Amino acid sequence: MKCDDQTLQVLAQEVGAALAGRGCWLVSAESCTGGWIGQAVTSLAGSSAWYDRGYITYSNQAKQQMLGVQAITLAQHGAVSEQTAQEMAAGALKMSAAQVAVAVTGIAGPGGGSADKPVGMVCFGWALKQGLARTRTCFFSGDREAVRRQAVATALSGLLELLNELPPSVA
Repeated sequence: MKCDDQTLQVLAQEVGAALAGRGCWLVSAESCTGGWIGQAVTSLAGSSAWYDRGYITYSNQAKQQMLGVQAITLAQHGAVSEQTAQEMAAGALKMSAAQVAVAVTGIAGPGGGSADKPVGMVCFGWALKQGLARTRTCFFSGDREAVRRQAVATALSGLLELLNELPPSVA
């Protein structure tokens, strides 16, 4: 997937239009992207009509305190796991006024990877207040910025996939 600034802006615009068209609010929960999803969507004029808030939960403690990620999930699966991403998304929904959530946690590098969880591994969670949830793990290549940029694009694309399956008004 092409991941330049223009691509991220177009994806953010499409997400915004899909959310606004359905009367929904978005919340983001970010770890390795460090708020880049929030930056991408709030760079758009009018995003205050559909973006509620964002959480940057880089440490495990922040994930637990701010989003309610369970210690046992972190112990059994690690911070970089679909299980953690799913709990991040669910917690963000619970702690916000939003109906739609996206969560990202991963290893952007250049260090921190392992044989089981290499640099470039990023886990995503998407959730709707009404209960629908999805997770995905991707393996990106490139330097730290490239991994993070691809993660933002994938997070926004996943939101579009989820929103495009919903009827026009779900709020």
